[in-house]
Amino acid sequence: MRIKIKNQEVRLMLRGLDTPIRAIRRQVFTEAAKLGMKANSETLLDDMEEIPYKIVNEDTEQYRESVYRSRAIVRERLRLAMGLSLRPEDKPIPLTAGVDASNISEKYYEPPLMQVIPSACDACEERGYEVSNMCRGCLAHPCMEVCPRGAISMVDGHSFIDQEKCIKCGKCKSACPYDAISKKERPCQAACGVGAIGSDKMGRAKIDNDKCVSCGMCMVNCPFGAISDKSQVFQLMRTLSEGGEIVAEIAPAFVGQFGDNITPRNIKAALQELGFKEVYEVALGADIGAIAEAHHYVEKVETGELPFLLTSCCPSWSMLAKKYFPDLIDQISQELTPMVATARTIKKEHPNARVVFIGPCAAKKLEASRRTVRSDVDFVVTYEELQAMFDAKEIDLTKYEAESSFHNATGAGRGYACAGGVAQAIENCVHEYYPDVDVHVEHAEGLAECKKTLMLAKAGRMNGCLIEGMGCPGGCIAGAGTNIPVEKAKKALANFVKNSSTPLPSKELAEIELK
Repeated sequence: MRIKIKNQEVRLMLRGLDTPIRAIRRQVFTEAAKLGMKANSETLLDDMEEIPYKIVNEDTEQYRESVYRSRAIVRERLRLAMGLSLRPEDKPIPLTAGVDASNISEKYYEPPLMQVIPSACDACEERGYEVSNMCRGCLAHPCMEVCPRGAISMVDGHSFIDQEKCIKCGKCKSACPYDAISKKERPCQAACGVGAIGSDKMGRAKIDNDKCVSCGMCMVNCPFGAISDKSQVFQLMRTLSEGGEIVAEIAPAFVGQFGDNITPRNIKAALQELGFKEVYEVALGADIGAIAEAHHYVEKVETGELPFLLTSCCPSWSMLAKKYFPDLIDQISQELTPMVATARTIKKEHPNARVVFIGPCAAKKLEASRRTVRSDVDFVVTYEELQAMFDAKEIDLTKYEAESSFHNATGAGRGYACAGGVAQAIENCVHEYYPDVDVHVEHAEGLAECKKTLMLAKAGRMNGCLIEGMGCPGGCIAGAGTNIPVEKAKKALANFVKNSSTPLPSKELAEIELK
């Protein structure tokens, strides 16, 4: 298995850290969840207006240079947390505009998913190079020698870059023996693997929705918290408060996300306390997919009918392939994603139930809105949003423990949550059930590497391969909706997989009819 991981230190620097940005996001999600719990249409508008003053006042931590700007940003965050779009900057639109439409006990979504809050954006400079005070004005001045455009000269004994001549190639930075030339790069732009981040007329970040595949990496890498996704916590909490048969399906990356000593039994019991009647593992759907794709590889790729097979469980990876490489659509696996396979399993057993997917991924919100999926999955929330729901209902997970743990899935399906795990599960199934077949695996993580891999596949350089793509560097455990650092999540997941009672799904799972 070949792993492609390059320059991901920057892209992971904010993942799982308890920053002020995460703190204020959690407060907003919590307050939105409380609004859903009350489900009082008579007081809803007044309650919404009160929240920015509750979160930002003279006694709370000051996140910005003034409470007024902080409140303005919280107002927009609150709208996004309730599934609403941002207000235009040039029109006097009330905070509560459009709330009547979102005040429902079912999924509510206004595209696009990812939005830049203009008042929160610091208008970071786009890519460029700048000489720092580390420059010693050395005699060799290699920066000058390697510059292809003569953009560097000596001014007052130090290197100086003429920005009008500079083509931003970075050769000067590579040549400097003192690392005195710094690379300026907008963090959200650097984290976007599809080049969807540009600038508006005021220099603030702007998302090109025609290019965006909603992985959320721009959101988690913005140091100013200027990018946010829309949430369904308000509508889901309202639904849970009204009762009925609501079933949760939780993705395997959940281990470790809610505290070091929180077990699957704690999670299961806490979800039941929230109002869920039953809890399933999404890894069950992963098991179904693993054995089905193993069969698909043997039947189609090994025989030469297809040149290669692309996995389909990561929605951002699938969107990337379909949007940027439409001629490769036939090579994308047609098997149900773990979320959908699990949801359809639940619907077979509980035909009247509402299904809620709980996972690490922002892009799953879009997948669940697709015409072919929306009848299967009623709501999607992330681990970050789920924690806020626990906070809203004052649920201490340490005080709840279910009678039994999860027993729906195998180690293979649970391993899907880590980069390389999908391909590994499929490869292991092939080796177990088709021992004469040799699997050729390629793996890419992070959309930039995924895009390169698809270009190579299109050029015919990956024929015969099973190709796994993960939009988030690290896999699902590094998704935009996770709570803990990636390495910590990786260790927790590895232990969860190791302690699974069954390592591989049975071959018969491929025969399950869910379509």
